[in-house]
This record gives sequence, C-alpha cells and structure tokens, in this order.
Amino acid sequence: MEKIFDNTEVAFALKSDTELERAYFLFKLIEKEPLVRIGTAVTNFALKAHLPVESLIRSTVFDHFCGGVNEMDCLSVVDRMFTKGVSSVLDYSVEGKEEETQFDAALAMTLKTINFAKERMAIPFAVFKPTGFGRFALYQKIGEGKELTPSENEEWQKVIERFDTVCKTAYEKDVPLLIDAEESWMQEAADSLIESMMQKYNQEKAVVFNTLQMYRWDRMDYLKKLHEKAKKHNFYIGMKLVRGAYLEKENNRAKEMGYKSPICETKQATDDNYNCAVNYMVEHINKMAIFAGTHNEDSSYKLMQLMQENNIAKNDKRIFFGQLYGMSDNISFNLSEKGYNVAKYLPFGPVRDVMPYLIRRAEENTSVAGQTSRELSLIKREKQRRKL
Repeated sequence: MEKIFDNTEVAFALKSDTELERAYFLFKLIEKEPLVRIGTAVTNFALKAHLPVESLIRSTVFDHFCGGVNEMDCLSVVDRMFTKGVSSVLDYSVEGKEEETQFDAALAMTLKTINFAKERMAIPFAVFKPTGFGRFALYQKIGEGKELTPSENEEWQKVIERFDTVCKTAYEKDVPLLIDAEESWMQEAADSLIESMMQKYNQEKAVVFNTLQMYRWDRMDYLKKLHEKAKKHNFYIGMKLVRGAYLEKENNRAKEMGYKSPICETKQATDDNYNCAVNYMVEHINKMAIFAGTHNEDSSYKLMQLMQENNIAKNDKRIFFGQLYGMSDNISFNLSEKGYNVAKYLPFGPVRDVMPYLIRRAEENTSVAGQTSRELSLIKREKQRRKL
C-alpha cells in the first residue's frame, strides 16, 4: 500500500502561514500535560467568573478546532474544505445540559443541520449526541435496570420522541445520521434506543449510525450480536468506528467503584480491536456501512488495503473516513486527494458552551501517545518546505 500521509503540501494546502503558526503554537502547548491541566482550570474559572476571555479563546483554540458559533459561521469553512474534496459533518457540540428546553433546542438544531446536509453535497451526514436529547442520569438509570418514577417515564418518552423525530427526518430526506457514543455507564440505554431506530429506518440501507468505541473490549461482541439481530429482522447496520474519548474518566471510575474497567488493557489491544471491527464490517459490507473515525494512520491504511482487496471503489458511499477538524489534516486531505470519501467533524456552538468539547480535545491530544508529536513534526516539515 502506497504511503501517502507524509505529503504536507497536500495536508496543509488550505492553511495560510499564520494559521500554520497558530497550529504549531497550540500543539506545542498541548504537548505539555501540566500546561493543559493548569490552562483547563484557569479557563473554567475565568468563564464561571464571567471574565472577558471569550475573544482570546475564540481567536486561538476555538478557531482551530471549531467551525464557528453557529451553523452559518461554518459555511465558509465547509466550502473551503470542499474545494479539496473534504466534506464536513456539522456537530453542535454543546454538552452537559439538563433542561427540557435545552434538549428541544438541540433537537431543533439537529433538524436544521439535516436540512443543511440535504441542500449541500459538502455535508454528507448529520450528527447528534444522545445526551443532547436527554439527561445523562436518565440513560444511566435505564441502563442499570432501575425502575423509573412516573415523571421519569414521561421524560424518557420525550427522549424517544426526539430520537424518532430526528431519525424519521433523516430517513425522509435521505441524510445519513451519526449518533455519537458517550460514557459506558449510560451507553447501554442509548444503544438499545438506537437499535430500535435502525430496525425502523434502516430497512433499505444504513441511514441511522451508532458509534462503537473500540477501546472498550466488549464492543466486538456487541457488533456481532447486533449483526445477528440485523439478519433476523432484516435491517442494515450503520456504524461509526472510533477508539474512544473518555479513557481516563472510564478507568478512574472503574477504579473508584471497584469494577473491571471496560477499557482494553493496552493501546495495542485497542488498535487490534479497532482493526478487527473494520475487517468484520468490510467482510459484511453488503449489509453494513462504515464511518471510520480515526486519526491512526495504520488503521487508515488497513481500511484502504481491505477496500482494494475486496474490489470496493474508493468513492463507495458505504465507506467514509472521518477525522476531527483541526487534527490529522495529513490523513484527511491526502485521502481525499486520492479519491476516497472523507468528512471532517466540524464542531460549532457558543464559545462557553463548547468549552467541555475543547477541553476534551486538549486532554485527548495530551494522553494519546504520539498524536501531538506527529502533528508537530508535520507542521515543522511544512514550515520548512515553504521556506525552501
């Protein structure tokens, strides 16, 4: 398989010298774990104290990792990336809400992004988080098999209605819908609900996509069981495959509460698990669709190789590669240049509401071995190339 991810000229073609310098500065900061922890604490304090820091955040970390404060803001970024064949997934990245009005607002925004996707080739998917439509604690209680109070039952029915509204709209408008995964202790209830939506709306092809976090050692078994269910009820499986974004949180909770961590014991075990899922889904591609969300070059090469071996066209709509905006441009833009389907997750929302997402991105870059140093080495190489 031809090695393509070192081509920095293609990777950073859209970045001006100033944007490249900003990226270098940010990843140098993220490289230092103590700075990330101190910066996170200071930022949280400043926002809670209503200090005037939003413009500083906006001009640095926010603009690097986000498309804007609203969906209209994102369009210039969407159009710019699409000139290089890289699509966008508009991701309303507001987290941790608890009120019914906030869940209704998230539903309205998701429906709006489905309409955006319907109207624009550059936006091939819509996306939402389960906790955007209902309280985290409610998912957790259902997953633990605890009895709901009458008011909680009523609340859960509203969550089901929001899911159904958005999945039905996606089905009617023929816009594939990605549903993100979250912490393991709420995921069981979300999985069950998403399965019911797949069974209802994936009768002709994959429209509703769940997400498998492959740093969980139980996810291959889950995928195989879901496949058996899909065969029995004759529906298609749509799945976004990721490694996972809550590693420290998962391990810490398991340790504190004295249960076996759901996370693979080693990075290698996670990589093997991810690649196993990719292999399994390609084997059954006639009834499945894959959104391979990965910043891992080896996993990307593996999927490219599998597509080649199985005579799957590079632009087959059942297979997309995906990365986050602001990260792994060397994968996204080089894949696109070779004719593969690629989409960048493009988060948006008010600056203070998107901070939990941004903090998670910084922590993830700090904790994943090699991620930040790889970004830095590529940026350095491109800066040197431009000087020459």
